[in-house]
Amino acid sequence: MKAHRYALISWGTVAAILLLWYTVTALGLVKPFTLPSPADLFRELRTLVAQGYAQKPLSEHILSSVVRTLTGLGCGLVVGIPLGLLMGANPTVFAVLSPIFSFMRPIPPIAFIPLMILYFGIGEFSKVFLIFMAALWYVVLSASAGVRAVPQDLLRAAQNLGLTQGQIFRHVIFWAALPHIMTGVKTATAISWAIVVAAELIAAQAGLGFLVMDAATFFRVPDVYIGIIIIGLIGLTLEAITRAVERSLLHWQGR
Repeated sequence: MKAHRYALISWGTVAAILLLWYTVTALGLVKPFTLPSPADLFRELRTLVAQGYAQKPLSEHILSSVVRTLTGLGCGLVVGIPLGLLMGANPTVFAVLSPIFSFMRPIPPIAFIPLMILYFGIGEFSKVFLIFMAALWYVVLSASAGVRAVPQDLLRAAQNLGLTQGQIFRHVIFWAALPHIMTGVKTATAISWAIVVAAELIAAQAGLGFLVMDAATFFRVPDVYIGIIIIGLIGLTLEAITRAVERSLLHWQGR
């Protein structure tokens, strides 16, 4: 019952925001150039769906951003999770790599845009690699922290049962570290989607980041709002997916 009550509160907050938005625009308390009304945005969205933007369908802009994000994020997970597990299990590897990742993680990925252009040009690889870097730092350090946080009593119990080192890693260490890993995955997913806007500043001709920036350049304010809203909705969808995966994998936590 509590979950349903909190869900109603959340939906009530959304409804209140929409009602406030409609009221201030209907009463003319803000200029349409500053904040278009929901009706104006709906009409403009219909136009974008029918005619596209910059001679490309709206679906192509959405798909371009999603594919870039998932490609960079996927590469980050494929590289980052095994590397983080190795760092956590091997103190020497951790001592070598931890300072590098700890130094790189606080640096905003957008700061690397000039280097991406310098080294890789303005093609698709630059954008994907920027997202890959943004995801990698969080995944590596989270996986490493998860392995290092496994209780020693759990490891001794596994050894007393006669498990080999490989079996201990596969059946004990990995699953005990999985909550930390999933925390890194959720963070990396959010960061990757957020950074796609910056990645699409690298001479992109399609994508939601391109749409927002190009529309702002030509003062197409409704299109800017529509792009931002779509980015937010897709971000919520990605978050819901990662939470569903987490619940499925960590069902043994009892939540």
